[in-house]
Amino acid sequence: MSAKEMPVISKPVRPTVLIVDDEVETCELLSEFCQAHDLRCVTATSGLEAVSVLRQEPGRFGIVITDLHLPGADGFDVLKAARESTPGCYGVIITGFGTIDTAVRAVREGAYDYLTKPFALGQLEVVLRRILDRMALEYENEQLVRELESGAPVSARDMVLRLASIDSRLTQIEAFLRRS
Repeated sequence: MSAKEMPVISKPVRPTVLIVDDEVETCELLSEFCQAHDLRCVTATSGLEAVSVLRQEPGRFGIVITDLHLPGADGFDVLKAARESTPGCYGVIITGFGTIDTAVRAVREGAYDYLTKPFALGQLEVVLRRILDRMALEYENEQLVRELESGAPVSARDMVLRLASIDSRLTQIEAFLRRS
């Protein structure tokens, strides 16, 4: 899938990605990959640096991609700080030492996904697409709720068109996931 095929998302839900890995080359590769998909990126090369950035800038990062084994604080500490900083943050754990136990722990502690190194960038692309699709749907749902709560009249036609749009996007996501 090319950058042009990534979902088109309005500006309010275009996240900034924090990439955390003690290997500078990995940070650079993942940062370039995310930027090629029109995502803003910040990198950190230690767990302590990442936790510090997350605490200094609450709410800034919508996605955190973190290695599991890091100096100073591990990926679980980074994930916890990310969720405290931005409760709706999506965390992706990457590791060269993947085990079933760490994968289960990652999910229990709120990771959206878990990738074992070496992974193909296509795998990360699938994960990012799922996250971006979900964020877009969450944003659209929030907008609909705000409109309804405001008491402003919403035409039945407008509501049907929006629901049809959401249904269509969900169908596309499901078809994409079946192909993956």
